[in-house]
Amino acid sequence: MVNGKYTKEDCLELLRHQYCLLQEQGECRYPRRSDFTEAQVVAIKAFCGPWPRALEAAGIKPAREKVRERKPGRSDA
Repeated sequence: MVNGKYTKEDCLELLRHQYCLLQEQGECRYPRRSDFTEAQVVAIKAFCGPWPRALEAAGIKPAREKVRERKPGRSDA
């Protein structure tokens, strides 16, 4: 963090570090927004998008399937 501003790599490292701390404490869960300060959450979401995508970008959570099936009866026209 330089001059109080986070970089994308800072945000990813915050997530990874918190995940390691949780595992060391015997907790079997992903980091939650409540584990971070408001400023950290804002930075993480700004660089990485929604929380689940941020966890994926940090390599904590497996990536979701990118292909979605279209609902029957819907057209792209």
